[in-house]
Amino acid sequence: MNKTAFVLMAFLAVAMMAGCSKRTHPATTAANTPDTATVKTVKRPPTLKTAVPKVIIVNDKIAKRSVDGRYYYDLEGRRYWRNNRDGKYYLFNKSMFDNPDFKSPGN
Repeated sequence: MNKTAFVLMAFLAVAMMAGCSKRTHPATTAANTPDTATVKTVKRPPTLKTAVPKVIIVNDKIAKRSVDGRYYYDLEGRRYWRNNRDGKYYLFNKSMFDNPDFKSPGN
């Protein structure tokens, strides 16, 4: 009895390993081929791009101060710096380095 039980269990283990390793693929028929089937394409609506303002007006109480004393404000991942002459905040560009209107008030 011991020998038959061992042989039966070994046979079941081998059968399960062989059965689980098989991969089945569905048969392709005329209805499943993309040539005869109608393929629907999903059209997504266009993404709206918001315009980036070059100048914004911000209250100085909500603006932040940098280490050198200048005011700045971050809006949607863009940094705006305060112009000391007119008090408006301008989108950062390289010409601000040489412009005395964007320097800190103490300098």
